[in-house]
Amino acid sequence: MELNLEHKVAIVTGANRGIGAGVARQLAQEGMRLVLVARDAAKLEETADDLRRRYGVTVLPLACDLREGSSASAVLQQTIGRFEQLDLLVNNAGATRRGDFFELTDDDWQDGLALKLHGYVRMTRAAWPHLAKTNGTTVNIVGVGAWTGIGEFTIGGAVNAGLMNFTKAMADLGKRDGVRVCAVNPGRIKTDRLERNIQRIAQASDIAPEEASARLLNECGINRFGSPDEIGLAVAFMASSAASFAQGAILDIDGGETRAI
Repeated sequence: MELNLEHKVAIVTGANRGIGAGVARQLAQEGMRLVLVARDAAKLEETADDLRRRYGVTVLPLACDLREGSSASAVLQQTIGRFEQLDLLVNNAGATRRGDFFELTDDDWQDGLALKLHGYVRMTRAAWPHLAKTNGTTVNIVGVGAWTGIGEFTIGGAVNAGLMNFTKAMADLGKRDGVRVCAVNPGRIKTDRLERNIQRIAQASDIAPEEASARLLNECGINRFGSPDEIGLAVAFMASSAASFAQGAILDIDGGETRAI
């Protein structure tokens, strides 16, 4: 399938590890020029060097904290200054704390909202006029936790549900302005975050990590965990001309964990 992404420019936030790095790898394979955004400057440069070496693409790493109000506009200013265009924004940065609702603090909630919700909003606002010039695309990485209320995932569930509504709302505006807006909902993906969750289950139940992993798969009703590159493949498709009629689409990549209509 020809995705027609070569030489186009993409910003990927949270790009130094996990899903963000998987997305960046797949876009690099398609020949896109990349702007990688994350807080860890050393890890970000390591990821950028790997992509340059493996795929021969141009990569601009920008270390910043998207919880800060001015960061989004600074990222866009540097992106346009370097590449003079923007074709794709992948909002991915942000993790929310799991745990007993009654033990989560106001600061935990504020932190979860600051990066994943407000960060996506600010990046979308800053990128929008540049995407409109290229009939570009925004792909929001959200999460299947938006569909089902889970007691230990109150912050993430609320944020993700809000981001799905935000995706639909911006898609409505995108019909007017020539910007496509879609979302990808990852399920249980093999990342550092998943490994921490497995270790937490193992410690709480006094079992081996392998047993905790099997227990989690069984609870989720899935056969295996996904990979970051599988999310990257979904993003590349959603960003491409092959998905040109997808507007406001929300794609679950979760191994069948989500069974509700």
